[in-house]
Amino acid sequence: MTLKTRQTKMTAVIVVSIIFLMLGLAFASVPLYQVFCQKTGFGGTPKIVAAPYQGMVISHREIRIQFNADVNPQLPWIFKPLQREIKIKVGQNALAFYQAKNLSNRPITGMATYNVVPDKAGKYFNKMVCFCFIEQILIPGQTMDMPVQFYLDPDIEKDPDCEDIQVITLSYTFHPYKPGMVPFKSPYEK
Repeated sequence: MTLKTRQTKMTAVIVVSIIFLMLGLAFASVPLYQVFCQKTGFGGTPKIVAAPYQGMVISHREIRIQFNADVNPQLPWIFKPLQREIKIKVGQNALAFYQAKNLSNRPITGMATYNVVPDKAGKYFNKMVCFCFIEQILIPGQTMDMPVQFYLDPDIEKDPDCEDIQVITLSYTFHPYKPGMVPFKSPYEK
């Protein structure tokens, strides 16, 4: 084998390896980005935590939490918050409910995506229990109440960028579940 043939084969192996590496990164980017956003609160993504806030300090500062619900047009569901807003103190554990109803004549699986506005509040908005952690199956005509348990991390009080926050909106959008979608896992799941 000549030197030129060896170099050509080596170049081909390197190029093919780079292509497979790029494809692997492309497929891994969505789940990795979701994990990054959940851990850091980036882009208004609430953090997922394993337990309610156990601190002794609950602030006197109250923040209004507003609830929003949307449905992808391809999903024949009604989806709405059961309360429009609540007031909570920073550090206080809170529980809210959304409701979904399947309007079709067949079982349908949906999955919710979520975020908070303003984005800068995302890293302080901690969810312990949420229907968005798993796909939801509703049989024809079924109505289901779905809980979300959360708290605002007291560290929000130390962030000068968050001093002006008086209202945080928690927003969910339900989409039809498709095989291959990466569901969020509850911290309680083993």
